Amino acid sequence: MKTGIGIGSAYYNGEDWDELVDYTVEADKMGVDFVWSAEAWGMDAIVPLAYLAAVTKNITLGTGIMQISSRVPSMIAMTSQSLATVSNNRFVLGLGVSGPQVVEGLHGAAFANPLGRLRECVEIVKKGLSGERLEYEGKHYLLPRPGGEGKPIKLSQPPRKDLPIYLATLGPKSMEMTGELADGWLGTSFIPEHADVFLEPLKRGLQKSGRTLADIDIQVGGSLEVGDDVERMIEARKPAMAFTLGGMGSAKTNFYNDAFKRAGYVDEAVEIQGLWINGKKDEAIRRVPDDMILKTNLIGTEAMIKERLKAYRDAGVSTLRVSTGGKNWRERTESLAEAIDLIQREASQ
Repeated sequence: MKTGIGIGSAYYNGEDWDELVDYTVEADKMGVDFVWSAEAWGMDAIVPLAYLAAVTKNITLGTGIMQISSRVPSMIAMTSQSLATVSNNRFVLGLGVSGPQVVEGLHGAAFANPLGRLRECVEIVKKGLSGERLEYEGKHYLLPRPGGEGKPIKLSQPPRKDLPIYLATLGPKSMEMTGELADGWLGTSFIPEHADVFLEPLKRGLQKSGRTLADIDIQVGGSLEVGDDVERMIEARKPAMAFTLGGMGSAKTNFYNDAFKRAGYVDEAVEIQGLWINGKKDEAIRRVPDDMILKTNLIGTEAMIKERLKAYRDAGVSTLRVSTGGKNWRERTESLAEAIDLIQREASQ
């Protein structure tokens, strides 16, 4: 099983950038396979990766994710080619639709029909990466713009037709499209015991492209912490889960909440979202079930974590994105080293 880490977040503004760079450099030395750079309304996903390309040697650099509404598809393709060049072909492109609050509030773009927009965006990006002239007639994108002086243009950078494209998707239809179009899936809200919620539609899409699960990188993430105080570990992660269920999106559109409903947590997801939206955040946190935390993370004794690693592996996960804690970056780096050692030892058995 491969491993990955994430940097950045919706709120990340680079306040501890030097430490984050050191952390990533050490992860590279440990043999971590991927580092994913996030963006929302803080630092963007691209600039950090360009910097890290210069100070790392082996780790694959990915956007986790680049928001398609923040850039036109041709610029996504151009940026991908540039990052592939400066990283010596260590770049992979992760794309996602974000949510209506960010898309409409921050970027001033329409969020309607996100699945159609994502499909068209991927198709145009692939044309650009393949060295084709960018000529496209879709519902959401039209190249060149009609009625003017534009003409189909071929990107001048060397083609990168094999540059991997990952999609961050959650709903059944978007999962099916991921299987059809993408090289990898950046998954969240994943419970190995309910893997079919995601993987069954993914398989349908893979069949359309003549592929199987073995042909796509299935990446999911979770917090990893080794220790005996399991109750403390569970309680420490409940606020983030309550925020995911209640605050990651609007009252009408929360893809994460919907995913947990499909995994069987219907009553809990509805109640926690309602409490959160009504300002009762402490109650929402208390309502998070212990087993929801245990099933979406790798926490507890080494024996417990080994069991969870087996569950992820048996479910078909090929890459595990791990998040480790600590009071400072030194402790986080030490925790990451412990986590990677544990995963690698378990994978070799």
